[in-house]
Amino acid sequence: MVPAPHASPCPVHVHNEWDPLEEIIVGVPDFAQVPSPGPDLFAIEYHEHHASPEQIPSGPYEPRVIEETREDLAILVETLEGLGVIVRRPERGDHRREFGTPEWRSNGEYNYCPRDVLLPVGDLIIETPMPLRSRLFEPYAYKQLLLEYFRGGARWISAPKPRLADGTWSLPGEGPALANDEPLFDAANVVRAGRDILYLVSCSGNRMGGEWLQRALGREYRVHLLEGVYEGTHLDTTITLLGPGKVLLNPARIRREELPPVLRGWDVLWAPEMIDTGTTWPYARASIWSGMNFFMVNPQLAIVNKDQLPLIRLLERHGIDTLRVPLRHCRTLSGGLHCVTLDIRRRGALESYR
Repeated sequence: MVPAPHASPCPVHVHNEWDPLEEIIVGVPDFAQVPSPGPDLFAIEYHEHHASPEQIPSGPYEPRVIEETREDLAILVETLEGLGVIVRRPERGDHRREFGTPEWRSNGEYNYCPRDVLLPVGDLIIETPMPLRSRLFEPYAYKQLLLEYFRGGARWISAPKPRLADGTWSLPGEGPALANDEPLFDAANVVRAGRDILYLVSCSGNRMGGEWLQRALGREYRVHLLEGVYEGTHLDTTITLLGPGKVLLNPARIRREELPPVLRGWDVLWAPEMIDTGTTWPYARASIWSGMNFFMVNPQLAIVNKDQLPLIRLLERHGIDTLRVPLRHCRTLSGGLHCVTLDIRRRGALESYR
């Protein structure tokens, strides 16, 4: 048998957001909850809706949300497996259990969003230093997979475990969203374009996190810090890379002149207004732009939330076929299709797309 172009024997092999997908992790909603109150959760997610951390509605999501999300993710898994993609899942854990450090106590959130936890770049997979206390031990749900990938030849490192001391977080208008005292970032602050890595400085990633990532990846890569673009959390509802030279942008958050140099010569698609899929809460944890949170199976095929018909029509007008799947509670659980997945292996080579 002749090997496929740029096939890799390493189980972890990802250079960008669009090469043909071979293996992926899909999250699980079991035991998902809003963690116990704290200054981190209040500053990053809840200050707009409550006057103090103590008012955060901590506790499990209603059973219907969990069951329907389980159903939706099963459809996603079936869709991916029908394309020949290997699908892996994290372990299910009881997030009600309390844990902590000598300085603070918390409990967990969920294993729904692997995109936030782990960052594959080439044959390296990184456990990222997430800025929420409730997520400090979330990588444990992926430990058996990480060991398997390591035994198969992948490189595996963990960023320095953050201290997450009081004073790490600031409310809007009171200083930087995250203090620059230690590296902090969610993996979803990062988008990969070959040798160029886009890194959003926001309330879920500080400058030191981007500097640490540049040094960890070395001179083979260029980490571009995007500052003043979006002060919310992740990059994947602002910039979606569709293929070499083609990018989808959120017109509410970024202008063409704010793009990093690597993207300035690319063809730009401007995202249409998203369809509001609603929430079971009095307010949504994720913005309406979570509808833009989708992923590419290859440069000609995207998996998109079935409710986002204007987006689907835009993609199809530009030569990108779509597979439409449900994700009814993405705004309640704060995670769209890109968030709830993590591409582990794509068939391709490291290139520069400048």
